[in-house]
Amino acid sequence: MAVVTTEGRGHATELARKAAADGVDVVIALGGDGTINEVVNGLLADAPTERPAASVPALGIVPGGSANVLARTLGLPRDPVEATGALLAALRDDTVRVIGLGRLDERWFTFSAGMGVDAEVVQLVEARRVAGARSSPALWVRTATRGILFGTDRRKPSMTVRELEGGDAVAGLFLVIVSNTAPWTYLGRRAVNLSPAASFDTGLDLVGFRTLRTVPTLLAAGQMIWSAGGPTSRRALRLADRSGFEVTASRPVACQVDGDYVGTLDHAVFRSVPAALRVHAVPPAGDPM
Repeated sequence: MAVVTTEGRGHATELARKAAADGVDVVIALGGDGTINEVVNGLLADAPTERPAASVPALGIVPGGSANVLARTLGLPRDPVEATGALLAALRDDTVRVIGLGRLDERWFTFSAGMGVDAEVVQLVEARRVAGARSSPALWVRTATRGILFGTDRRKPSMTVRELEGGDAVAGLFLVIVSNTAPWTYLGRRAVNLSPAASFDTGLDLVGFRTLRTVPTLLAAGQMIWSAGGPTSRRALRLADRSGFEVTASRPVACQVDGDYVGTLDHAVFRSVPAALRVHAVPPAGDPM
């Protein structure tokens, strides 16, 4: 067994790619969702595009971030010590789950990717953390509120969505979020539901917002936090269990994958990849895996 500490952004991808090339059986990652995303991208960097899970090492996770969305969605405890115990039990019992993932162009994502104001908020939070702020639900809420009300263009929608399977394009969107599982994220202990039916075992779900006006946006945010069904506004585009989407924008817009800001794009393709990764996870109640 080898233990390696990452030295900067992107290093986890390099290490995971080498582990896959060396034929390692299991890679265990300690870190937050950004670190896990880097590891996943390294594991799958040289894998076949169709059902790559069988050809790459399995992934084990010990949560070490603030939200830890993927780890918690897979049933692991929030506490790293407790999660380590659960992971050791999963390794001992060989409880492996094969999950589907998503891709934004060439970048893999495990639970969510987005274009628009949510990515702008991610960028602002990352800047605040570099400046010394502690990541917390309060920081995310304050930053999101300021970003939506004062930091983004709420008058001219820039994005158009088209399903890869065909169909009419839908224009006039300010925000597009693609989910590979549910919940979308967590605020402390509370799950935030955007596409509640999204699952590792189905295609991708998409929600696009046609307005960022204050009242409907606050209503949608409240439904995401307090309702298990997510936002129900008729001004929201909702697509479920699709193979993928093409998004074009009239100007470069901010993008995020798994809660990490990755720059700006004016064109992106989101694809669902079934059976992409084997993970050691806690089996759901009544499911022996």
